[in-house]
Amino acid sequence: MMRTTTTRKRPATGLVALVAAALTATALTHPAHAAGDTAGAPAAHRATQRAIDAAVAAGVPGVTAEARDADGVWKSASGVADLTTGAPRGVKDRFRVGSITNTFVAVVLLQMEAERKLSLDDTVERHLPGLVTGNGNDGRRITVRQLLNHTSGLPDYLADPRYGETYVLGDGYLQHRYDTLTPGTRLRVAFSHPPLFEPGARHAFSHTNDILAALIVEKAGGRPYESEVRDRIVEPLRLGATSHPGTSAGLPRPSGRDYGKLFLAQPERILDVTEVNGSQGWGDGDIISSARDLNRFYGALLRGKLLPPRQLEKMKSTVANPDAPGSSYGLGIERLTLGCGTTLWYHDGGTLGSLSMVAMTADGRHRLAFNYNGSWGGETLLPILDAEFCEAPARSH
Repeated sequence: MMRTTTTRKRPATGLVALVAAALTATALTHPAHAAGDTAGAPAAHRATQRAIDAAVAAGVPGVTAEARDADGVWKSASGVADLTTGAPRGVKDRFRVGSITNTFVAVVLLQMEAERKLSLDDTVERHLPGLVTGNGNDGRRITVRQLLNHTSGLPDYLADPRYGETYVLGDGYLQHRYDTLTPGTRLRVAFSHPPLFEPGARHAFSHTNDILAALIVEKAGGRPYESEVRDRIVEPLRLGATSHPGTSAGLPRPSGRDYGKLFLAQPERILDVTEVNGSQGWGDGDIISSARDLNRFYGALLRGKLLPPRQLEKMKSTVANPDAPGSSYGLGIERLTLGCGTTLWYHDGGTLGSLSMVAMTADGRHRLAFNYNGSWGGETLLPILDAEFCEAPARSH
C-alpha cells in the first residue's frame, strides 16, 4: 500500500513521561496493513522508503512523507489512513504537528525582536505581569529567551497526573476531548507545582514555556497569535495546508484518522482519537499542516527568508539537551548529528494520535518531513532520518 511520486527539477519525540506510554506504547499486535514494494522509489530515497515501510510493518497505521533535495521533490504514503475502511494514507494529508508549533511561534518572536517590539532578554513579567507566580515560579526571573530554549525551569502542565488522567488518558480523554480550555487553565495546573530548577540552569522541555511564548506574541502584537503566524509566515510562504483549529475538533481534508492507546493496562486497544478540541493545544501544539508545507516553511527559515541574519544566528544558538544525547536545542529548533556525521536541524512533535518530524541539512537544501497517524512507534523515527540523510547515494548537503 505504498504510493510514491517524484518530481524532478530541471538541471541547474515528544511528550512528557506521564503520557509517554500513551504515545509510544507497544506496537500493534494484530497484523499491520502491508506496505507496498519499494521498487518504485528512486534510488536516492529507496532506503527511506524501506524505513517507512518498516515502521508500518511494525504497527504504525500509516505514514505520509515528502523529501526535497537537489534532484527535486519525492513524496510517499504508506499504510492506511483509516483502520476501519482500509483507505490509504495520502501524500497531501494534513495532520496536527504538535510541538513543531514552537518553531512558528519562535520565528514570530524573533521577527518582533528585529522590529524592536521586544527583546529576548526581556523578562516574562514585563510582557505578562503577574501571570507566572506561585510555588516559587517567578516571571521576574525568566526571560523570553529561556522560554524559547526551554531553560526556564517551569514545570510542564502535562506532567501533572490529574491533568493527564482528565485530558490525555483513558476514560478522562473520552469524556473531555471536546472541552474548551483556556491557556490560563493549563498554566494554573503548571504553577501548582514548584520549578524544576533555577532559570538558566539547564534545558528541560516544558509545554508551559510554549503557551507563555504565544501569549507574549499576542501582547507584543496586540492581536491573536494565530493572526501573527498567518500574516508573517503562512500567507507569505503560501502554506495552503497550514491552519489553526481554534475550538474545532476535526481535521481539514484531505487527512487520515488518528489513533492512540489511551489505556496503559490495555496496550493492544487502539482507539480513534482524531477529534479533540483544538483549544487543548493552543500555543504549544495546535497547528495543522502537511509534509509539503513543513518542508517549505523550514527551508525558507534555514535559507534566511524569514529572519534577518542576526536573529537566525540567535535561533541557532543552542544549549545541550541532556535528555537526548547528541541533540541540542536552540530557539524553537533543534540540532542533531547523526551517526554518519551529517548534522541536521529539526523539530519533532507529538499529540495523541499523531507523531511528526521535519529535518534538514544546515543549508536547508535537503529536507524531509513525515507524519505517523498513530502516537506510538517513536523508536522508528530515527531510522527514517538515518535512511534519508545517511544511506542514500551521495548528494549535496
